[in-house]
Amino acid sequence: MNWLLEDTFRRAMTEAAVVGVLSGLVGVHVVLRRLSFFTMTMTHAAFPGLVAAAILGINVYLGGAIAGLLMAAAIAALARIRGQGATAATGVVLSAGFALGVALVATQDGFSHDLSAFLVGSILTVSDQDLAMTVVILAVAVAGLSLGGRHLLFAGFDPAGARAAGYPTWLLDLALFLLIDLVVVAVVPAVGAVLALALIVAPAAAARAWTDRLAPMTGLAVTFGLVSAVGGLWLSRLAEVAAGGSITLAATAVLLLSLVAKRWAPSGAGAPVRTP
Repeated sequence: MNWLLEDTFRRAMTEAAVVGVLSGLVGVHVVLRRLSFFTMTMTHAAFPGLVAAAILGINVYLGGAIAGLLMAAAIAALARIRGQGATAATGVVLSAGFALGVALVATQDGFSHDLSAFLVGSILTVSDQDLAMTVVILAVAVAGLSLGGRHLLFAGFDPAGARAAGYPTWLLDLALFLLIDLVVVAVVPAVGAVLALALIVAPAAAARAWTDRLAPMTGLAVTFGLVSAVGGLWLSRLAEVAAGGSITLAATAVLLLSLVAKRWAPSGAGAPVRTP
C-alpha cells in the first residue's frame, strides 16, 4: 500500500502547487481591488453548488461555478433594492449560501462526511480529472491576466479615467469576477470553503507588504502561494494534521512573517501600485 499512498501524496502535492500558484496570481487583484469580502462570499456561495453537484453526480467544478454566478447575481439584485447596500446584500447572501450547503449535506444520510469535506478541504482525495481541471483554470487565469491584467488594475483604481479612455469597465469588472469565481471553484475542494479565503488573500497581502509594483508583487504572491500550499501540505503529513488547516496556517504564517520582517526593513511598500 505504500506505493499507493505515495502516488496519492504526489498527486496532492501537484494539486497544492497548482492551487498555490493560482491563488497568488489572482489574489493580487483581489487584494488591490479590496475584494476580500466578495471573495469570501464566493467561497461560501460555491459550497452549496459543489455539494449539489456531488449529490447529483455531475462535475463539482461546474456546480460550484454556477452557484457562484447565481450568488453574484443575487448580490447585484439585492444591492439595487432601495435602502439596501451592497455590503448588507453580500452578508445576507454569504450566510444564506453557506446555510444551504449545510442543509444539503444534512439531507444525505451516509454521505455527510464526504460532502462536509468541502468545508475544510480534502486535497488527498483529488483525482487526475480534478488536477487536470485545476491546471486548465490556471491556464485560463494566466492567459487572461497576461492580456488584461493592467487594464483590470486601471479600471479598478481609476474607473472614470478608464471609461474616458474608452475601456469597457463593466466588462473588465465582470471578467475579474468570473476569474475569481473560477479560482474559488479550484481552491475550495483542496482547502475547503471555510479556509479558501486565506490561501487566496494571504500570499498576495504578504507580497503587497514588500513592493508597490505589479509585476514583482505578482511574482512574490505566486511564490508565497506555492510555498504556503506545498509547505503546508508537507507539514500536515509530518505532523499528521488536516491538510486544509495546515495549508491555511502556512499562508497565515507567511503573511505574519512578511509584515514583521517588513517592519524592520522598510522599502517604501504600501505606496500606490505602479504597473511598469
